[in-house]
Amino acid sequence: MSGNIIKSDQILLRRTQAEDLDFVLDTEAVEDSRRFVFTWPREKHEFAMDNDDQLHIIIENMAGEKLGYIILAGLRNEHHCIELTRINMVSKNKGYGKETISLIQDFVFNRLNAHRLWLDVKEDNARARHVYESAGFTMEGTLRECIHTNGVYESLVIMGMLASEYKQRQMLER
Repeated sequence: MSGNIIKSDQILLRRTQAEDLDFVLDTEAVEDSRRFVFTWPREKHEFAMDNDDQLHIIIENMAGEKLGYIILAGLRNEHHCIELTRINMVSKNKGYGKETISLIQDFVFNRLNAHRLWLDVKEDNARARHVYESAGFTMEGTLRECIHTNGVYESLVIMGMLASEYKQRQMLER
């Protein structure tokens, strides 16, 4: 997979390039992001970019402005389950996150033929949980106090969507 992955009238998803890594690291360093997104060193992002089981993606508007990034994992998963490991938007509350999730769902279910798309989200990240729920993800469970951040144990909510659920939503929206 090279270059552009998928686009809409508003945004383009493309493979992350080496010259994008400063943007990715700067995005992770923003306080609002650090509260909800695990930070990775440059080397871990480089590994994700070069790993055929992962897809590291830059989100841009049609003017070429970078809006955020995504990491998918499990592209080679024998059970056809793909994890939305990371979505981190610079531009919040403008609808780009919802549009990005919609494009990712289309890509994962229609191009990669996945059976399941899943993610975890911090329990107190209400904004992200709302976006995922409105996109049709179902809460599947909670990993109680499974991560330790800044001296506090936090829980992760597992959310998922099956290909059949996605296709049913698509039919209802037509």
